[in-house]
Amino acid sequence: MKRREFITLIAGAAALPLEARAQRAGRQYRVATLGPVFPSFFDELGRAGFVRGSNLEIDGRGEGVAAVSYASMAVELAAANPNVLVAVGAEAGRAAQKATQHIPIVVIADDLLGSNLVASMPHPEGNTTGVAIFAFQLDAKRLELLHEALPNARRIAVLADRLPIPNMSALESAAKRFGIEIVPFAARSEEDLIRVIDSMRAEEVEAVNLLASPILSSRFQYLIRDRLALRRLPAILQWPEQAEEGGLMGYGPRLSQVFDQCARQVARLLRGAKVIDVPVEQPTKLELVVNLKTAKMLGVEMPPMLLSRADRTIE
Repeated sequence: MKRREFITLIAGAAALPLEARAQRAGRQYRVATLGPVFPSFFDELGRAGFVRGSNLEIDGRGEGVAAVSYASMAVELAAANPNVLVAVGAEAGRAAQKATQHIPIVVIADDLLGSNLVASMPHPEGNTTGVAIFAFQLDAKRLELLHEALPNARRIAVLADRLPIPNMSALESAAKRFGIEIVPFAARSEEDLIRVIDSMRAEEVEAVNLLASPILSSRFQYLIRDRLALRRLPAILQWPEQAEEGGLMGYGPRLSQVFDQCARQVARLLRGAKVIDVPVEQPTKLELVVNLKTAKMLGVEMPPMLLSRADRTIE
């Protein structure tokens, strides 16, 4: 082979997409997931060269099931010995850790350090790293935004997936500053949610702050949206995408951004990185989305100052 042809051949191989090079290498990878996974996770893995159905096998469990089932599912997933195990939510993360001490685990949760899932964020020890969204810290900010949107509302529900609410003291402090009363509700099943939302009007609740929860924000998000609309209750939700899909307001990091970060961590581990060298990450951007179509339907006049600060408005 002539020198020019050889250089052209090598250059062409180097220019191949990561996906093609990974497939050419012939290695197969397995990723297990415990809990609901956003579709962008698989897209981002594909961009990194790990293509579902080609060189990547996904074993997914825990979509639409109660968290009490996570323990047995985690044991089953770990027994299949995947390259990486992804867990969504602190409960799923703890179940994964109990199931395996050697398979790398990537957890998306509110606070990996505070939940004792990792001992260090910059250099996580053991077999666990992930993305810490610190959503609980944003619950009080969402209450502030809801109060700004509805300054005359005096009783606001806080809807969580369990009682007592972990950050209730911070919410009560914020409510005191705003001169409002917050009323706690909790639900973990479809029946509970319907009953709880229907009872909010009887409790003279005027608006709802949906608190951070992997259960409420994924498995039941459409039920919650539709039931709140039926009862004509304005609400602020955890993710900007939820406002784009019909909720009144959403504030926080984009769900797609969080799962993209998670996918990039998984890709690093699949390429051979050690867990201790894959730091726990945080979302880099928070967004406020206001759905004016929903506001009109609910009869809510959004303040111009609030709209001016919104990253996106849905007309």
